[in-house]
Amino acid sequence: METSRRDFLRKTGLGVLAASPLSVYARTPDELLSIEQQAQRTPPQAFNMCGYAAPKLDVVRVGIIGIGNRGMGAVERLNKLEGVEIRALCDLRAERVNLAKQKVAASGHKPETYSGTTEIWKKLADRTDLDLVYILTPWAYHTPMAVFAMNHGKHVCVEVPAAKTLEECWQLVETSERTKKHCMMVENCCYDFTELLTLNLARNGFFGEIVHCEGGYIHNLQELAFSKNHFYQLWELDEMAKRKGNLYPTHGLGPICQVLNINRGDQMDYLVSMSTNDFVLGALAKELAAKDDFYKPYVGKPFNGNMNNSTIRTKKGKTILVQYDVSSPRPYSRLQLVSGTKGVVLKYPEPARYSTGHEWMTESEYKALETKYMPPILTKMGEIAKKVGGHGGMDFLMDWRTIDCLRNGLPLDQDVYDAALWSSVGPLSAWSIAHRSNSIDVPDFTRGAWLKNQPVDISMTKGGTTGAKV
Repeated sequence: METSRRDFLRKTGLGVLAASPLSVYARTPDELLSIEQQAQRTPPQAFNMCGYAAPKLDVVRVGIIGIGNRGMGAVERLNKLEGVEIRALCDLRAERVNLAKQKVAASGHKPETYSGTTEIWKKLADRTDLDLVYILTPWAYHTPMAVFAMNHGKHVCVEVPAAKTLEECWQLVETSERTKKHCMMVENCCYDFTELLTLNLARNGFFGEIVHCEGGYIHNLQELAFSKNHFYQLWELDEMAKRKGNLYPTHGLGPICQVLNINRGDQMDYLVSMSTNDFVLGALAKELAAKDDFYKPYVGKPFNGNMNNSTIRTKKGKTILVQYDVSSPRPYSRLQLVSGTKGVVLKYPEPARYSTGHEWMTESEYKALETKYMPPILTKMGEIAKKVGGHGGMDFLMDWRTIDCLRNGLPLDQDVYDAALWSSVGPLSAWSIAHRSNSIDVPDFTRGAWLKNQPVDISMTKGGTTGAKV
């Protein structure tokens, strides 16, 4: 299995990229300096993709790359949407694409399947009968596949994070601008019901001037990370063994950026980051290796620290705290806090709590608030999304909304600047940690366009015509 991964990296050029001076895995001072230089880049903007509406698509013809844990879920969700044709499926493992093909056959989909070699995905992305390529692979393949697909005339949906290096972030941005193809990072947490209500409240002035926000990803993945069956070829454990910092920032960060109008009225300015040592993963690897030789290669690895805290200041003087911990025995949390001059919301532990004073609202007060400010997208699709499922329905709501925007010629809720900016926290946090938590400038991927870009609107004031087969 390890040989097939190395072969893939070599053939696609990813192995060269991972060893380049621009890599976030860099450890020498000169290599780390190059990350700082990447943060200062300001190439000219070829075309502003914020607010861009591509031509309408009566039917969205989709190819899916990566039929693993997330990929199979995407197949099942897209299978329930009207106006979608699943035309191609790809995974290294033939059994996965065959299983996915069986799942969609009853709905009339007859996808071509691609499997067996490390470059077979290029044949899918090169097809002339696809409008959208949906990428759900391990992180290292996200940017190369997305860039290739856009260069071959396809819109792209790509799992989180969209990029691992600043160089990759810029590749996504410059390719999307040049090709005028959407590159949406499918950050499902932006479609969480509480986060959508919070965004609508922010748009209606409930919080006043928003001052500080917190988000994160606290999820105990000890068992899954070391599982021989969950993450194919233990790819996520490998990420934890070779990278430092906030490796997975977008779940907590995405909804916050939308609330703060980041890239659309405000912009990140600089970041500082600090991590603990690893007190869990190394010990667990040693314990498992004593019972199973399979885990011996992980003994002595310099695993990422257990808790990372990254703090961001915006151009308008707002602050954001983003936390990341996937190895401590803690209950799940995305640490959603929005604090303004007039109100506050805090989610986790659930249910979410709202306040405009010294006390949290009572249940009846919250219900009245929810009724008054319920976003139309939840009124129309909320119950349907819950029935379909996927993290409580937010996965389906995200896919429904994306397909509906493509079919109605509407801008997507998340554009390539969001994909690049939210993902950039990973390599920027690595730089800051390596420099004793000094600050580093955050690149402006919009190149000043954030001053005039309009805030994102997920209220479904337009569109809403796509049906669901539930």
